[in-house]
Amino acid sequence: MALIALAADKGSPGVTTVAVALAAVWPRRVLLAEADPAGGDLVYRSAAAHGGPLNPNTGMLSIAATARRGLVPDQLWDHVQPLSGGLEVLVGLGIAEQAAGLAGLWPTLGRAFASLADSPNAPADVIADCGRVSGDTPAVELFPHAALVLLVSRTEPEALARVRDRAAALSTKLHGGPRGAAALGTPLIGVLLVADPSSSGKLVNQVNDMLVHAQTGARVVGTIADDPTGADQLAGRKRGRLDKSLLIRSARKVTADLHQQYGATWTVRIREPHAGAGR
Repeated sequence: MALIALAADKGSPGVTTVAVALAAVWPRRVLLAEADPAGGDLVYRSAAAHGGPLNPNTGMLSIAATARRGLVPDQLWDHVQPLSGGLEVLVGLGIAEQAAGLAGLWPTLGRAFASLADSPNAPADVIADCGRVSGDTPAVELFPHAALVLLVSRTEPEALARVRDRAAALSTKLHGGPRGAAALGTPLIGVLLVADPSSSGKLVNQVNDMLVHAQTGARVVGTIADDPTGADQLAGRKRGRLDKSLLIRSARKVTADLHQQYGATWTVRIREPHAGAGR
């Protein structure tokens, strides 16, 4: 594995919640990067390991100056902050206007993120929360370096139509054109559905049929439980057994499935989730 990029087409399906949940149970050391050009959320929602607030100036903002001189993957750790639950985070930009400082640097960041897993000193996978993407979103420049591009979507008809069209557009951009189920390109484009667990099985088959019929080159790789209580526990806003929440149980299932299919070399067991790690 290496770089796993999460994004959405439109609306607020909960990309940050899903990214944090997956990072909290990832099978080996992981860096969560808030790579949304519109700005990050964790600095406002999560506490640092020392109990105080996260530093908004250490993260994507501070890495811009370093990256202009070239970026060795291990340099990423100089800009990382641990959350109170232990999750290591590259804090996002404060506002969209700060994205100008990263102009032209997104491919450099993508290469560094993708290469961090092979670091001889501090290897880790990177989960990048890229927020909402469109044709001109610079975060899309990370995607050619990713092992997986995961589009997060809710299950309303309009949301599924948008994720189908976004997957097709990304397939054209990344793979050169539409693809059928037998011709999946690299990086793999996957869809993560935020859904009611009671109806997710049938829904996966229906959405997969839709994606194949549209020759998107994408397929559903799993479902994340629509669990507001679990999301509040993950963010530290509610008390409770986070590891027993539907959100974390479904995130653990997704990571285990991805591990089984794409991570044959992983040997570290799934970790327990880090409480207070996101929204």
